[in-house]
Amino acid sequence: MDNREMDYVIAIAEEGSISKASERLFMAQSTLSQFLGNLERKLDSKLFVRTSTGVRPTEAGKLMIEYAYRERSEYHRLHDRIQDVEGLKGGSVILGISSFRGTFLLPDVLAAFRKEYPGIDVVIVEENSMVLEGMLRNGTIDIALIILPAQILKVPVKTVMRDEICLITSPNHPVMKYAKPSPSHSKSRIEKYIDIRDTIEFEYLLSDYDTILGRESRRIFREHDIIPKACNEKLSAFIAATLGAEGLGLAFTYYCAKTCFPDAEFLSLGEEGTIIDLGVSLAPGRYSSKAALALKETMIRVLGR
Repeated sequence: MDNREMDYVIAIAEEGSISKASERLFMAQSTLSQFLGNLERKLDSKLFVRTSTGVRPTEAGKLMIEYAYRERSEYHRLHDRIQDVEGLKGGSVILGISSFRGTFLLPDVLAAFRKEYPGIDVVIVEENSMVLEGMLRNGTIDIALIILPAQILKVPVKTVMRDEICLITSPNHPVMKYAKPSPSHSKSRIEKYIDIRDTIEFEYLLSDYDTILGRESRRIFREHDIIPKACNEKLSAFIAATLGAEGLGLAFTYYCAKTCFPDAEFLSLGEEGTIIDLGVSLAPGRYSSKAALALKETMIRVLGR
């Protein structure tokens, strides 16, 4: 199998559907189906079982998917080594970051990196922090900005910046009558804080439970024995923050969003706030290209300001 064919297998596995995989690969569904049929005949084994909703891998398929990921990672490693022979004049590096955080942090990072290394392309992969850890571990990406402490990676990751999970709303929202000045001893950089129990009468705009913000908000509610009012519980972080900034509810967000919502009110959760550390990690246990190392240094320099 060549690299293109391994990408076909991985796309089918990740999408769980031949039609969706063909769209992702910019190819005809019939061509992808024909490829899979030919591969299964060549191996004399079914790799995927067709279902009413798509496809799922057989035990043989799981072995093939594992092989495809491993071989693609090895090829990427070889590509990195060859790229390094030419120095930092060209090539690419794959960066993983969450969609929401990337919106506010990536422009400055990429502008600084491109100015110094104009010939290197940065390929961006958008996923949540835990998914990115898995992608680092299997070598799918070169580098990622992740929330610390790492949940999957078993290597130390240095903190490069601090962020904070907080509430965002409009200055005119009635919840502001409960806001108090943050004490001088607080670790939070936010000027005002609120007791979450004072928000029980107001409507929330929530993200899905399988996101960091969704999971953290539900943990806070459980800790304070609060059942929130919410008719929207699966919003993307950006939509929730945008609606919150307009006073259409209370939304959990990250304080790094301040640059995008300068007129909104940000409220720390309690006197001490909910601080999170962010770190830049390279793919552990594998060769890191000069481009990946250069991007890491740029991220540390820009985000650590």
